[in-house]
Amino acid sequence: MTDHPFRFGIEEEYFLADADSGESPGSDRADAFHEAAPQRVDAASHEFLKGQVEVQTKPLTDFGEAGENLGDMRRALSGLAEEHGLTLFAAGAHPLAKVRDQVPSPDTRYRRLERELGVIAMRAMICATHIHVEAPEPDKRVELMNRIIPFLPLFYALSVSSPFWQARDSGLKGIRLSAFAEWPRMGLPEIFSSAAAYQDYVDLLVAADVVDDASFIWWHIRPSARFPTIELRVCDSCTRLDDVLSITALYRALVRRLARSPEINAGVGPVDRGVCASNIWLVQQHGVEASLIDVRRRAAIPVEQHLDEAIELVREDAKALGCLDHVLASRGIIERGTSADAQIAAFRDAIANGSGVEDAMRAVVKMLGRETVA
Repeated sequence: MTDHPFRFGIEEEYFLADADSGESPGSDRADAFHEAAPQRVDAASHEFLKGQVEVQTKPLTDFGEAGENLGDMRRALSGLAEEHGLTLFAAGAHPLAKVRDQVPSPDTRYRRLERELGVIAMRAMICATHIHVEAPEPDKRVELMNRIIPFLPLFYALSVSSPFWQARDSGLKGIRLSAFAEWPRMGLPEIFSSAAAYQDYVDLLVAADVVDDASFIWWHIRPSARFPTIELRVCDSCTRLDDVLSITALYRALVRRLARSPEINAGVGPVDRGVCASNIWLVQQHGVEASLIDVRRRAAIPVEQHLDEAIELVREDAKALGCLDHVLASRGIIERGTSADAQIAAFRDAIANGSGVEDAMRAVVKMLGRETVA
């Protein structure tokens, strides 16, 4: 168990915006960008909307390599976007995107979703960071998934980056999960008693022709349908690359700790799941300034304390995996605030300097573009 490499992979979703207006790009510009993108970045691919692009790393064990890989892809795609009069940026929601302007990608999978979901599909103006960590015993991934559920609000808090929606201040630090909640098979997973029970659920959906396969189940965390991994999906797309690496390191170390300590969260049940849902909502409202319910203490404690305790829980594992520095760097997210905090600050500064609301949103988009490749 302790000799397992716990390989990880990172998928990032980015937005495209018109460099002048800050709004969703026209279809022609987006098409030209997407046609050229795979020639610059092999791992670049379409996402659901034309104004989005996705990249993924290969399976890795070294965070230096991960940072270099993602940094190179961010810079290459950002440069390509500039050539097409666009701005590329990472955030959980696009500040200026409007539903009426969205055009789905031509991929067959996405066309099916457009038919099935109707206008709900066009409202998916959201981007995420997905983190895969290889499980040492793939047939025990469902059990591990159950036991990770209480930690999901912490990972979301560290990543939250979606305070604006359709050119309006949402009043939240994170609106992405609320927008995505309109989709079926979204949110927290059910707590399955076994891998067999989970597979029975998937088989039933496939047999009823509701889904093609398990990849159409979009929970905040799931056993990957393609890889022997547990895929963390709750995180907003992280603007700062360092934040992506810190969150990934913390998640990787947590998977290792739970794999070697089966007693931790062994009794997760409906109460824990309900508390997790409440805590995610608290993060949506308050970000890293939230106080989250602690089931054991029967009280709410600050996100910062949850993080400190998680770091101590995984310290030995992070050290063994060679990523302790990245885990410890997650404290910096609490100290300086998340991308959501930076976006709100940039918006308020622009308003204070006399900008109207949409011009202030454009200032936010420009800031996000700079920070994505910083």
